Amino acid sequence: MADTIDLHIHSTASDGSVSPEGVVRRALAAGLRAIALTDHDTLAGLPEALVAGERLGVRVVAGCEFSVAAAWGEMHVLGYFLPAQSKELESFLERCRADRLRRAQEMVLQLQRLGLDLSFESVLQESAGGAVGRPHVARAIVRHGGAADPGDAFDRFIGRGRPAFVEKVLPSFRAVAEVVHAAGGVVSAAHLKERGTRAVIERLQADGLDAVETRHPSHDPDLRSRLTDIAIQLGLLRTGGSDWHCDPGPGITHGSIGSQRVPLEWLDRLDEFRATSVQATAT
Repeated sequence: MADTIDLHIHSTASDGSVSPEGVVRRALAAGLRAIALTDHDTLAGLPEALVAGERLGVRVVAGCEFSVAAAWGEMHVLGYFLPAQSKELESFLERCRADRLRRAQEMVLQLQRLGLDLSFESVLQESAGGAVGRPHVARAIVRHGGAADPGDAFDRFIGRGRPAFVEKVLPSFRAVAEVVHAAGGVVSAAHLKERGTRAVIERLQADGLDAVETRHPSHDPDLRSRLTDIAIQLGLLRTGGSDWHCDPGPGITHGSIGSQRVPLEWLDRLDEFRATSVQATAT
């Protein structure tokens, strides 16, 4: 695992099950040189993770995972090198988190109409102050006996097309790219899967895309190879990560920390790109 990193990890600041400090400890145990903490629509876990990283000798990149509108519904975007203090960025994220609360409340109402004994307070209890997401609703459903495990809750109730699914109000990809770039960050398209065609990636690049997450647990070797070829042809950087939320269990499909074997060299290239971009903006 020497010189290996993981640029896509979640903590209890959003829908992960391990604290930010605990995430850094897991990364150290996995032999990782660096990680990016990329919680959904929040930077709240970063101060704790950065302190732990400094103490334990694991570099922590300040990241965030955004949700944006796409032709197929919803797409996820990773922002890297985000500042702790940015009024514009934090205002944007506050609006995203407010919509997450609205969505969860509407899902609870739908679930109640379906006969489930569930309250919004139970969802907030699952989130424990973190940015609320569907996994918290799923865990609340399980805790109240409405499903066997989170995967079952998604399949029966809150997955897309299921009876309690509620859409997010999503910003455009361009809007997120502009906010991230204004904060001095770098933008990567997360787990595009089979939707990662050259035409799609070219359109995203025109709207501010800097990199493509080529290594992800949902990408098989053929897809990784295709995405890699497209990224290289278009002059885009590459990122990769486990999308880790918790230790494996029922209904869990994300990889283990460090499982994607992402080389440290990729982070070096992101650093160089960011430095060049910041310098170009300053001049």
